[in-house]
Amino acid sequence: MPIVLCRIDDRLIHGQVVIGWGRAMGIELIILVDNQVASSDWEQELYRMAVAPEIEVRFVTVADATAHMSEWQSNGKRGLMLTGDVETMATLRTSNPEVVQRINLGGIHHRPGRRERLPFLYLTDQELSSLQSLEAAGAVITAQELPSTPPVGLRSLG
Repeated sequence: MPIVLCRIDDRLIHGQVVIGWGRAMGIELIILVDNQVASSDWEQELYRMAVAPEIEVRFVTVADATAHMSEWQSNGKRGLMLTGDVETMATLRTSNPEVVQRINLGGIHHRPGRRERLPFLYLTDQELSSLQSLEAAGAVITAQELPSTPPVGLRSLG
């Protein structure tokens, strides 16, 4: 089975991802793409505690992800690829648009320079522009908190 969800969520692995999305989509593999977390055993252990033991979790760098996406796409497990920021997901999309076809915008929270687009989604103008470029190149991008809530198209966020 392929990677069935590519999600940007700055909280990375947490209950909404594991329970809300993971259970609903039958996720068997979570691939967390983050250079810092990939090099931190204690952060990995914290994130792993939020995931049921039957779900495999891989912590990888951006370089590792770009090298292995095709393999994960065909490994027989329903996968969720997760990044904490737009830039990382844009890099993954550019490196393998066949795998990163649909991008889900989850919890991206307030910080200086960002403005509210939805109650759970804050983006800078640069982040929005980057997402618009990805969409213009063929990616399908929607904001959606949970599978049970309606998706909001990127054009509605501008």
